[in-house]
Amino acid sequence: MIPNIGEETERIEFKKSTGEMKDAIISIAAILNKHGAGELFFGVKDNGDVIGQDIVGTTLRDVSQAVGYHIKPPIYPQIEKREIDGKQVVYVKFEGNRAPYTAYNIPRIRVADEDKVMNQAEYDRLLRIREDSSRAWELQVSKKTVNEIIVKDFKRYLNKAKAAGRIDLDSDDPAVVMKKLELMDDDGVHLLNAGALLFCRTDLADVQMAKFATDVKKTFTDIRREDFGSIIGQIEVCVEYLVNAMDWKADIIGFDRVETPEVPVEAIREAVINSYGHRTYNNNQNNEIDVFKDRIEIHTTGGFPEGHTPEEFLTGDQKPIRRNRLITRILYFSKDMETFATGLKRIKELCDEAGCKVEFRLEKDDFVVVFYRNLRKIWNKE
Repeated sequence: MIPNIGEETERIEFKKSTGEMKDAIISIAAILNKHGAGELFFGVKDNGDVIGQDIVGTTLRDVSQAVGYHIKPPIYPQIEKREIDGKQVVYVKFEGNRAPYTAYNIPRIRVADEDKVMNQAEYDRLLRIREDSSRAWELQVSKKTVNEIIVKDFKRYLNKAKAAGRIDLDSDDPAVVMKKLELMDDDGVHLLNAGALLFCRTDLADVQMAKFATDVKKTFTDIRREDFGSIIGQIEVCVEYLVNAMDWKADIIGFDRVETPEVPVEAIREAVINSYGHRTYNNNQNNEIDVFKDRIEIHTTGGFPEGHTPEEFLTGDQKPIRRNRLITRILYFSKDMETFATGLKRIKELCDEAGCKVEFRLEKDDFVVVFYRNLRKIWNKE
């Protein structure tokens, strides 16, 4: 029996093989213009029957190059080999926030499972939206130059981005990399605000961290401010602070010592990175980390997207809403962030698996991830 994965939709496209590459590229651009994100499978018939795709050493690269050559503005999709009931397919997951996109220099838009040429009025409307977003604060030119990049933070990011393979970074030269990442002004010297925040010493990525003796903000046992640093550097500072502030359980299993944190480190890191990816940077406020006796709170200044709740994002189906599109895109290249609105879902799953209670709280000016330190009580009983 031939496996079937369902029907094509406005967000999902099937192609029998990479022999239909041109039509696939057109579909990707059309879906981006309608929904901003979608999926495509090579090796699947229009009715959803999985027939498989011959995958050789250059297949994934051929898909990547076709996307890079023929879709404008550029996107950086996730392209991987998958197996469905013993049949190999090529899976492409893509997103973009710079519509209108063109494929082979023609803008199209998705209607049901068809890719129709976009009319002039719609093209002009999307172009106005793109131009408006290009005036966002993170895209304005800063006073920081490429010579002010913090070398250790730049190298840390570069190594991770190269290992992730989500963008081709052949050079180690900061100027070349900044241009490739679209973080540099046209003068070839000054960085955009996003680049300055990510890689330079600035007071706009500041954070206040404190440990309190009780469950309320009354008596603190430690307080620390990091007023200057890059986003890349500040993330590491925050994660290290929390790793050291947490309790850990040590078990001897066989001849090995196994240590378990009361809050999953991966969940802590996800929350910290999200707090920098989604915060407001020009509101004169700082991020905040509070370690209480019963809980850990990670605050994101700027609050949650208006009109939305955290619960909408716990299924992983909600379309991403990004306050800092360029910053989150750069962190995506290094696999520090995903751009499909799955961060809260991942935090919840990691905590559920560990038995750690977590909640998401909305405040007037902040969004707060709360990790409860309930595992300590269980450990004490054990």
